[in-house]
Amino acid sequence: MKSYRNSEPRPPIMLGSPPRLVPPRMDWDRPPWNRWSFQHIRELLPTVEVWKGPGHASRLPRAERGLDALAVADSAGRPSTLLDHLDESYTDAFLVLKDGAVVYERYFNGMTPRTLHLSQSMAKSVTSAVAGILVGRGLLEPSRPVTDYLPELVRTAWNGATLQQVLDMTTGVHFSEEYTDPYSEIGQTDVASGWKPVPPGADPEFQWPSHMWELILTLKRLDRPHGEAFEYRSIETDVLAFAMERVTGRRLADLVSDELWQKLGCEESACFTVDSAGYALADGGFNATLRDYGRFGQMILDNGAGIVPAEWIAATRDGASYGQAYSTAFPGSYRNQFWIEDAQSRNLMCRGVFGQLIHVNFDARIVTVKLSTWPEFLNHPYSVATLRAVHAISGALE
Repeated sequence: MKSYRNSEPRPPIMLGSPPRLVPPRMDWDRPPWNRWSFQHIRELLPTVEVWKGPGHASRLPRAERGLDALAVADSAGRPSTLLDHLDESYTDAFLVLKDGAVVYERYFNGMTPRTLHLSQSMAKSVTSAVAGILVGRGLLEPSRPVTDYLPELVRTAWNGATLQQVLDMTTGVHFSEEYTDPYSEIGQTDVASGWKPVPPGADPEFQWPSHMWELILTLKRLDRPHGEAFEYRSIETDVLAFAMERVTGRRLADLVSDELWQKLGCEESACFTVDSAGYALADGGFNATLRDYGRFGQMILDNGAGIVPAEWIAATRDGASYGQAYSTAFPGSYRNQFWIEDAQSRNLMCRGVFGQLIHVNFDARIVTVKLSTWPEFLNHPYSVATLRAVHAISGALE
């Protein structure tokens, strides 16, 4: 079954009692099932709450603008409108904040303001923000060896790497992000994190990790000297998160709640998926609402807003000499678990597969959030079209 756009008829996934179409456990994150599952993670997987706290939500004033007909280009470069681009690129929700006020907010595919949506790798930036708080308190020091925090890693390929190299994904640890290979390290992560069962028909001699820490301890192959090059590897975020848990004695979900989510004044509690050992998946298991992702982006735009040290935001934006781009779909460089769009603007981006994006434009004072369910993990034309649309919005709001 192929996927469907918002303008097309929706198949009856999880509709009826009992439901007529139930996402298969091996393919819940693939099309067309992801169009339902990314908004219903708590019905599919074990999760842990990231409590929003007892306080009232922080105010998001409204200064709405009619941007549906804004001229943008589609994924083939042809003239289109913003609303048509959102339909073409399988958008679930879209938000634009200007100077902290909502100027444009749209929901599709059954999503509502209260719906939690899977962040995929935007979770890496959420984890990094809390790491920045711990660095500011002196609990973490990026220049120190990661084995100072996790001594067990001396027996792995992380031996000799610094925490900063973990943050920037410049260690030399071998970790394949080949999403469609179940035996790749990211394929093993699906099993270790509890996202997927062991694949049917798998080699009975293969030793599948039972949880994320077990997977980390098996990674002993070094591809290159630490610090030599950037290579995107999700497992680095999980190593960072275990270091954060070790120095604080708190689990990641509690850290994000206490240090970030409550202080942002979020509307809804968020959640993480958890593995069999209760570890919250830092590299991609975070789920939150559209507006709360917007609050996170606004905090970054406000140079930490007194929550994350301004020095951490500045160091992240100044990392243009670190990392390298995959292509024009992933422009700029990578620093502290954020993408830097280019050396001139130094705009920051949180990105996740299947079309998740938080774009922070510092000069224009604009935060844009796009939550999506693309049919593919990565789609170069959609990425390019989305960034062009983000900049068209900035031009229209000047």
